[in-house]
Amino acid sequence: MLNTQHTKYIGIDYGLKRTGVSISDYNKVISFPLDTIDTSTLIIFLEDLIPNENIEKVIIGKPINLNNQLHELENDILQFIELLQSIFPKIIIERVDERYTSKISSFIIRQSGVNKKSRMNKSIIDKISASLILESYLIMNKK
Repeated sequence: MLNTQHTKYIGIDYGLKRTGVSISDYNKVISFPLDTIDTSTLIIFLEDLIPNENIEKVIIGKPINLNNQLHELENDILQFIELLQSIFPKIIIERVDERYTSKISSFIIRQSGVNKKSRMNKSIIDKISASLILESYLIMNKK
């Protein structure tokens, strides 16, 4: 059993091409954008990250459209979750509604004064979106 005082959570904004990843602090209060990974190498990345950072939970965005219907990407996410659970059976996986995370990420980047060329870099949006997914989980589950 993990000592949960020395564990972290990660957030995932899953995409077909790229996936944003974020990580919490040990107190599980703050979320930090970590990286944007080629989805084809995501499992390899997580096989290194999860044990090295002592990850207890993985929070994955749930893509819900504005009309409250699940986005077609959900099937791919469910396959990814199955694979992740088969590799890490003790990891807790939770889901969070990810509506508006990309729009909020774009807004945050614009407000930060980043130049236009950097703002067009979708990988920045992906890892900030992952951070928003994790942060919303942390806020909703504050002890």
